[in-house]
Amino acid sequence: MKENTTVNMTDIVIPKTAILELTYRCNHFCKFCSCPWEVEADGYQRYTKGKEMSLEEWKQALNVLQGLGIENISISGGEALLSPYLLDLLEYIRNGDMFNKGVDIVLISNGLLMNEVYLKAFKQYGVHLSMSLPGIDTFAKHTGVDNAAGVLHWFEEAKNIGLHTTVNVTVTQLNYHELFNTLAMALIAGADTVLLNRFLPGGRGLTYVDELMLSREQLNGMLDIAEEVLEHSGRTGSVGTEFPRCVINNIDKYKRLNISTMCAAAKEFFVVDPSGYVRVCNHSPRKVGHILDTAIVSDIEYWNTFAHRAYIPNMCVDCAEVSFCDCGCREASSIISGSVHAVDTCFDNNTY
Repeated sequence: MKENTTVNMTDIVIPKTAILELTYRCNHFCKFCSCPWEVEADGYQRYTKGKEMSLEEWKQALNVLQGLGIENISISGGEALLSPYLLDLLEYIRNGDMFNKGVDIVLISNGLLMNEVYLKAFKQYGVHLSMSLPGIDTFAKHTGVDNAAGVLHWFEEAKNIGLHTTVNVTVTQLNYHELFNTLAMALIAGADTVLLNRFLPGGRGLTYVDELMLSREQLNGMLDIAEEVLEHSGRTGSVGTEFPRCVINNIDKYKRLNISTMCAAAKEFFVVDPSGYVRVCNHSPRKVGHILDTAIVSDIEYWNTFAHRAYIPNMCVDCAEVSFCDCGCREASSIISGSVHAVDTCFDNNTY
């Protein structure tokens, strides 16, 4: 990824990375899914799905992103491989007249529809492939599909053609016990790097909070296990879902695992949903604008709450580390409590 500098607009600042959710559809039924349109639990905000954009509308959206100076694109869903426009859009990005051909592209997939045609296309278009592997023995328990062996196979095939890949693991109570084995097998198969995400409540995951949520001891154990695997393999990795620094026992001991403690929403990236609606992050259920509107962000107040870090919980404002810690995931806290100023979901009632 290129450095995430920003582009000034009238009242807001637009990050250099855009996440494009090409389709609402998915062929997995992940318990941990945070897509806001997958909310099933009672008492939480429902996300209204619009009509998915056409190929021409997505091309228009890419033209808008080009005009904003976007340098990094992540493609997801739903499941990105279910979009009929995926390869057309990759061709447009790389070889069209409008777009910066040097843009970095990451594609996130569950791997169920992966095949050699896709792998060769990703290699041709310079795509970095990230595939989800939420356990080996617990894969089907998390996703409703038994395809751990398939994902490992495609990591191997990707390595054989020189396609760079990342194994993406959402860590839960169900797969915590096999995290070492999951990471090790993915790296042995051919994955280049590791991306860890702790389970965060949101989307369909709101139904399974008690079953999936990690304890604070397990959160630290997750980091220790990943660091050990990375040390043995000589690889590096990162944690995508930000941690409150005070939850981590000793953040300085991790040499190969980069641990995020800052929220990147509306600062380093933003999201365009399948209908073109803009959100501050993929976890957020709140639409703040539309990519094809003259002003792509209309809810400037909410956008700037994230862009300017105006969301620090009261318990954290006097902390000596608040300048480099956002006190966990602000959107997950908001989803659970109704306020972006609420404490992170990893805290229990006895913590403060």
